[in-house]
Amino acid sequence: MTIGVPRESSPHERRVALVPALVPVLGKAGLEVLVEKGAGENAGFPDAEYENQGARLVADRAQLFASAEVIILVHGFSANPAVEVELLRPGQVVVGLLNPFGVPETLRKLAARGVTAFALELLPRISRAQQMDVLSAMATIAGYKAVLLAAGELQKMFPMMITAAGTITPAKVFVVGAGVAGLQAIATARRLGAVVQAYDVRPVVKEQVESLGAKFVELKLETVEAETAGGYAKEMGEEFYRRQREMMMRVVAESDVVITTAAVPGKKAPILITTEMVQGMRPGSIIVDLAAETGGNCELTRPGETAAVHGIFILGPVNLPATVPYHASQMYAKNVTAFLRNLVQDGELRLNLEDPIIRETLLTHKGEVVNAQVRELLGLPPAASSM
Repeated sequence: MTIGVPRESSPHERRVALVPALVPVLGKAGLEVLVEKGAGENAGFPDAEYENQGARLVADRAQLFASAEVIILVHGFSANPAVEVELLRPGQVVVGLLNPFGVPETLRKLAARGVTAFALELLPRISRAQQMDVLSAMATIAGYKAVLLAAGELQKMFPMMITAAGTITPAKVFVVGAGVAGLQAIATARRLGAVVQAYDVRPVVKEQVESLGAKFVELKLETVEAETAGGYAKEMGEEFYRRQREMMMRVVAESDVVITTAAVPGKKAPILITTEMVQGMRPGSIIVDLAAETGGNCELTRPGETAAVHGIFILGPVNLPATVPYHASQMYAKNVTAFLRNLVQDGELRLNLEDPIIRETLLTHKGEVVNAQVRELLGLPPAASSM
């Protein structure tokens, strides 16, 4: 079976789906690797490194798609889906971050082409899938980079310093959401010497927050059902978020930096920081909204931009992992390689729908959209129980 690694088509995507070091790993699993020329250049992986590891370079993109049985991508078909989907053929397999709830119409086109598509962002949170967990890997990078962005914009230094010119007090950082991105943001801010507080609707993460040297902010709110059975955040309802905002206002006002990370898969991000809360912050303070791509946790966030409001700077970064492409590609490639080794046995595709990893990530197969949530978004009736 042949794996194709195309150059990412989005001009803002610098990652690559496979790094040279993992080509031999796939080779041992009976897979041949084709790489489009220049696919890894923006991430720091030149063509020669792929060739040295046993991959075959292909100059023509159409030839790559025509020759490979499995196409692995990072960012799906975000740049020009109409053209990219036309390169695919019936029975071909696509694996990547396909944004299924954001671009359901693209999935309808993939189904119409007879493509079998897997979305890595839908991996179940089970122990066997940890080595494939792309969202956690990329969230680690986003949390780290969010702190660096804040430190670069803040008019203060993060650490406490005792100098001949006097003592400089440390910056105060408040992290909202203690998932993977939030925990990495806490750890990075602490390494830079900031005083850090954090809040999460799940009280169970208090110990993790405190183990990193941060203070856990406890709000007296009922949060028993804040997490889905799959381990993802759950939408809580407007009344809950209203009370949450009221109780967080004081902490936000006293913070130099606020980093928000709250996202609900398939839903618009909840508003946690209102205009009123922003107005209560000191001029020069920074908000980094890691939920900007799904609407933002701050009412004033503009995705992809920095907004200056009442002297407060609100950063709405998108696709932060692509700004650290070398290590992001390494991590992503390890995740996707583990997924492929589970999907392909003895060089052949094994579509075992009893396996929750395969079943939960499968979007399209045999001409049909099979994911229930995507079918609902497309206005399709529930799929038959068997395929």
